Amino acid sequence: MADMPELPEVEVLRRSLEPHLVGERIEGVWVGPADLREAVDRRGLKQAVAGRGIERLRRRSKYLLIDLEGGRTLVVHLGMSGQLLVSEGAEGRDKHEHVAFALASGRRLRFVDPRRFGLVFALPTEDLEFDRHFLHLGPEPLDDLWTGDALRDAARGRRGPVKPFLMNANVVVGVGNIYASEALFRAGVHPKRSVARIAPARWDRLVAAVKAVLSEAIGEGGTTFSDFADGEGQSGYFQVSLNVYGREGEPCGRCGQALRRIVQTGRSTFYCVSCQT
Repeated sequence: MADMPELPEVEVLRRSLEPHLVGERIEGVWVGPADLREAVDRRGLKQAVAGRGIERLRRRSKYLLIDLEGGRTLVVHLGMSGQLLVSEGAEGRDKHEHVAFALASGRRLRFVDPRRFGLVFALPTEDLEFDRHFLHLGPEPLDDLWTGDALRDAARGRRGPVKPFLMNANVVVGVGNIYASEALFRAGVHPKRSVARIAPARWDRLVAAVKAVLSEAIGEGGTTFSDFADGEGQSGYFQVSLNVYGREGEPCGRCGQALRRIVQTGRSTFYCVSCQT
């Protein structure tokens, strides 16, 4: 089973890379011949990052942000199969390695992406929020300001099912397919329930469930079905804690009913018909 890295995986990656990269300096950039989801601006990327020290690592939605000296930010999106790894400089180049940054320590920061749906680009830090990749992103789900009232306000005037609504990055960022299914199960909300028919108390429960699921996933290193690994090459293990995702036909851990799968907006949704109303 494959699913693209979501917010917890990117946050785990950020935390794993931070001690290796902060204080480092990017000495050079190598870009392979194959394009990613968007063509890498080879000259622009080299001009933006080469010779600059790494000051901090942040995350916005599913984007990893590496802030550099002089007001530049290196942006990486893992796509479906991307990995960002710190390796010894002498290590051979992977056949799916598309971008690599030579570090002053002699190590190499490598972007490896077999499916080539990832992104690597650089921008002036002050322009990030106005860039087309970030301009329409909603609030961060782990922010204290994201509440049941905020989610209910975002649903006002809408009538669609709650699962795709929860996965809409304009509504809230980073709640991808796995964690939306898990949060809806914990909150006892049916994935096909209309957002127009959810009471205030249920919005509160749903927001609390999203925060809990994402926080637990981060604590367990993310979810790895196939490709995800942190910056040191370690896989996550939250998949062993999943209550419904990927468990079609298995008994619900709460009530024993067989879990079901439906398809919504082209993605598999897993739920319990008894526990989620």
